[in-house]
Amino acid sequence: MSERDEELYCLLVPLADQRLVIPRSCVAEVIGYVTPSDPADGPPWYLGIVNWNGRYVPLVSFEGCCGNKVLPASSRARIVILHAVSPQVESGYFAILAQGYPQLVRVSRKALQAVPAAAELPAPVLCQVRLLDETPAVPDLAAVEAMLVEGLKAVPQD
Repeated sequence: MSERDEELYCLLVPLADQRLVIPRSCVAEVIGYVTPSDPADGPPWYLGIVNWNGRYVPLVSFEGCCGNKVLPASSRARIVILHAVSPQVESGYFAILAQGYPQLVRVSRKALQAVPAAAELPAPVLCQVRLLDETPAVPDLAAVEAMLVEGLKAVPQD
């Protein structure tokens, strides 16, 4: 197998104080920021619903999912639409608020190295990796979905 066959396309998604590395195959689309609907009585990390291609997609703050402060969208904010794996996510998609433009990168095994955790990583972070000169976090997207499904049970549906 050639080195090119072992490369994975990923998006580096900027958050307030870190970046996520997400396989491109998990991403449906990156769209410009639109103000989500009122989040009603959901958890603080639940930002509301955005309309994407006629689907109502729940939007979350990854920082908030990790227990950090939920920041307002920056002037460069984008919305990363992700494929859901759980049939419990009604639209089949959910979204994460990015605080800037995601960057497409090709990642090889040689370029990607696990970073030993100095402290316990907050859920839903699987691990951090060394990628070039930075250490983006690898999100546990299934855990984010589970949080979303559980968190939205309390939100009144129209």
